[in-house]
Amino acid sequence: MKEKEQTDILIIGSGLGGLVCAAILGSEGYKVLLVEKNKQVGGCLQTFSRDKVIFDSGVHYIGGLEKGQNLYQIFKYLGLMDKLKLQRMDENAFDKIIFEGDEKEYPMAQGYDHFISRLVEMFPEEEAAIRTYCDRIKEVCNKFPLYNLRIGEGMKEKADVLEIDTKGFIESITKNKRLQEVLAGNNALYAGVPDKTPFYVHALVINSYIESSWKCVDGGSQIGKILVQKIREYGGDIIRNAEVKSIVAENDLITHVVLADGQKLYAKHFISNIHPAQTLAMTDSHLIRNVYRKRLNSLENTISSFTINAVLKKDCFPYFKHNYYYHGDDDAVWNGWKYDEDSWPRNYAFFLSANSKSTEYAEALSLLTYMDYNDVAKWKDSFNTTSNIEDRGEDYEAFKIRKAEKLLDMAEKRFPGLRNCIEKYYVATPLSYRDYIGNADGSLYGIMKDYRDPLKTFISPRTKIPNLYLTGQNLVLHGILGVTISALVTCSSFTDLEVLVEKIRNA
Repeated sequence: MKEKEQTDILIIGSGLGGLVCAAILGSEGYKVLLVEKNKQVGGCLQTFSRDKVIFDSGVHYIGGLEKGQNLYQIFKYLGLMDKLKLQRMDENAFDKIIFEGDEKEYPMAQGYDHFISRLVEMFPEEEAAIRTYCDRIKEVCNKFPLYNLRIGEGMKEKADVLEIDTKGFIESITKNKRLQEVLAGNNALYAGVPDKTPFYVHALVINSYIESSWKCVDGGSQIGKILVQKIREYGGDIIRNAEVKSIVAENDLITHVVLADGQKLYAKHFISNIHPAQTLAMTDSHLIRNVYRKRLNSLENTISSFTINAVLKKDCFPYFKHNYYYHGDDDAVWNGWKYDEDSWPRNYAFFLSANSKSTEYAEALSLLTYMDYNDVAKWKDSFNTTSNIEDRGEDYEAFKIRKAEKLLDMAEKRFPGLRNCIEKYYVATPLSYRDYIGNADGSLYGIMKDYRDPLKTFISPRTKIPNLYLTGQNLVLHGILGVTISALVTCSSFTDLEVLVEKIRNA
């Protein structure tokens, strides 16, 4: 694109939020330019290949994709559903919650009636509590209009459910300690923190998977690739390997962005799909007051993670259509993110990748556990991307191996023989997530929500600069569904939301 040539909307970052905004606004007649710092688009949708085996960087499974459900309808409208390669997960258990010293596997099934009946099998005395839990989830979800693809009363409609504490609510419906742990057992889906994580976050996330759960066959990057095709069909353009270094304001409006190579790109409107605090750090304008910058900078991000991506030996480890969430001690469900050198790791998530080669044996395994960014902060000045590879040194490699072996030791306890099925493994640390996804500290899900002050962590897509907008996981909710809904909120600044929602409902 030539300097001074102006597009309608320039979008910074090609994560799902940026892609969905570009596709929707392109379909509404806007000329859109998407600018991505990496070689591959998609943010958390990115996949990578090791030894001819595909791994997901972030999207291990998706909810709400059965015909008529919320994400299905949005993806249908975006032209995705007829092209995606999907595999429905085990309807008897999309997730299994397991604990050290307890041989039982506690299932989370698809469909509310089935979800209830499977848990009642494990906790026959707790049917009333389990039903109360499910009823409350559905009640809370119904308070969020866009989540249900309707237009509502905004914050007023959901105000009375924003200040419910997830841990507190679960403990209020049952005294059974193990049931409490099971109901919160897959909270790595939102990096739940005790006495902070709002129940609406838990409800919106878990409801989606209870309704229906799916894996992307051969990786989630197919979502990004299809959206890129749609964007180009609508006349949009995408620039890769182009990192935005500054967002320039003149006369109270953003006029252009400056890339790392000095190139300037001009537009009438700008949407940032990167973290709001990072967006403002790149923007120099008197319209953004210091009190607002301080407020965003003060918001706590969710913790990061350490992941082993293992290539498995051929026909060695059986494939199954569910995930595992393992907890190594009684307090690990809610406090697995608190650890020291000796106690790490305290829990992990266990994901097998769906592939088109075999449904009998797995070829790829991901083990994910919490890790604080401070654990790798000594190497923070090094950056590794596809276009810039830096050697972080022998001590960093030794750190990765030491941590990986500890995590494998924990997994081997529950899955004896797992090590013998691993051909080779690769490690991602908080620095990996920082470099490829773009969060400054490798945060899993961006800004942490807090039931004690819910409005503080709701970020508006509009900034104080009239033509600068935000999108992505920090607005409404993280995850595939949450980010997609956040993109709809951003698009409402450019198009009639009621008309757009009606199009989606009728797709």
